[in-house]
Amino acid sequence: MGKYETQAKEILEAIGGEENVNKATHCVTRLRFSLKDESKVDSEKLESLDLVKGAFSSNGQYQVIIGQGTVDQVYRDMVAISSIGEATKEDVKEESSKKMNPFQRAIKTLADIFIPILPAIVTAGLLLGLNNILTGEDIFYPGQSIIDVHPQWADFATMVNVIASAAFAFLPALIGWSAVKRFGGSELLGIVLGLILVHPDLLNAWAYGDAQAEGTVPIWNLFGLEVEAIGYQGQVLPVLFASYILAKIELALRKRVPESIQLLVVAPVALLVTGFITFIAIGPITFTLGNTITDFFIWMFSAAPAIGGLVYGALYAPLVVTGMHHAFLAVDLQLAGSGHGTFLWPILALSNIAQGSAAMAMIFVTRNENLKGLAGTSGVSAYLGITEPAMFGVNIRYRFPFICAIIGASLSGMFITINNVLAHSVGVGGLPAFLSIMTTGWTSFFIGMGIAIIVPFALTFMYGRFVAKTQ
Repeated sequence: MGKYETQAKEILEAIGGEENVNKATHCVTRLRFSLKDESKVDSEKLESLDLVKGAFSSNGQYQVIIGQGTVDQVYRDMVAISSIGEATKEDVKEESSKKMNPFQRAIKTLADIFIPILPAIVTAGLLLGLNNILTGEDIFYPGQSIIDVHPQWADFATMVNVIASAAFAFLPALIGWSAVKRFGGSELLGIVLGLILVHPDLLNAWAYGDAQAEGTVPIWNLFGLEVEAIGYQGQVLPVLFASYILAKIELALRKRVPESIQLLVVAPVALLVTGFITFIAIGPITFTLGNTITDFFIWMFSAAPAIGGLVYGALYAPLVVTGMHHAFLAVDLQLAGSGHGTFLWPILALSNIAQGSAAMAMIFVTRNENLKGLAGTSGVSAYLGITEPAMFGVNIRYRFPFICAIIGASLSGMFITINNVLAHSVGVGGLPAFLSIMTTGWTSFFIGMGIAIIVPFALTFMYGRFVAKTQ
């Protein structure tokens, strides 16, 4: 008998029995189910189980939070005592996507593309933070930076900056790899496509505005058709749409070209056709669209920073619940890639901290020892940027901590936006987030962080103790 067979059987019964399961798999912390009918789930019974730290439905999947190190054993025992059979995450995603509407599928597609490249982006953000510390003025010395006072560190800082900025300089290559893979094509061709869009012979996208004003934008003359020879550094939309076209052309060619000559035909033709389509049509259109979206967010947060920070701070956690927050990752990368910094990501980081604070407060509110343990571990996890255990295991489960966290995130988001806090890039969305914040905004960000810690904690504690009287 497996160690968790009894608990696995109880989980199956709570989700409607194995006959209600299409496919099941697991990730690092959660069991993931594609269910036939989610209305058959007995959520109260499920969340009353000692092993279960929370449950929620997202993107067509019903997910049960178990915890790292235990979930794989529970999954093995569940497979052993039932006829469900093992499945991969891709199998469950494919099964779940059948129940999604077009909008949900679009959001899921964005998540599938951007999540795999997040480690590279977050790493770049942390390294840029190290560069900020070395080159930022007024951090350790009034009016001077570390490299001003200690010039022997200057070349070290330059090397760090080169390493850190590479992910953003070649962002289209990262997106091309992930997007073409997601659309069913060869990821290697996706990398090549991304590199084509940032080729050094092209006018750098960051210099396009000045070159356009001076009338010096380089032009290709294709038999009378004039095409601007510009690169797409830091751009998201051009490579996304081009990757879709590339993957579809490649798949179509593979079906029609004899296998013996595919190596000579498929990749060259697919890249050549996609390249011409991109530089002639996709690139100019999406470049304008991407800049328009970026300009809109910049205008909105510049015109009414208090409202923008307040609203985005309030909406971010609910967006996580629905999975729609992945759409804003593309905006964050576009803003960061523009070289001006992103004002959205710092709010995200404070929202995560607020959720962790609300969960931490539940340690002092509840008398349930299991909930105390879950609140503590999930709160720490949220402080380090992983909010799902805190949100779904504690805060949403009791509702009022979730609302208190949103209030704290709104107020802190409003404060840092008023004070023009910007991040060089996406980083770790918790307490270490300050490393990715531009040094000129550190003081305001730390104050915002204090708001995100104190307000949710205090509100959750007072409401839980004196109003809700949580047991």
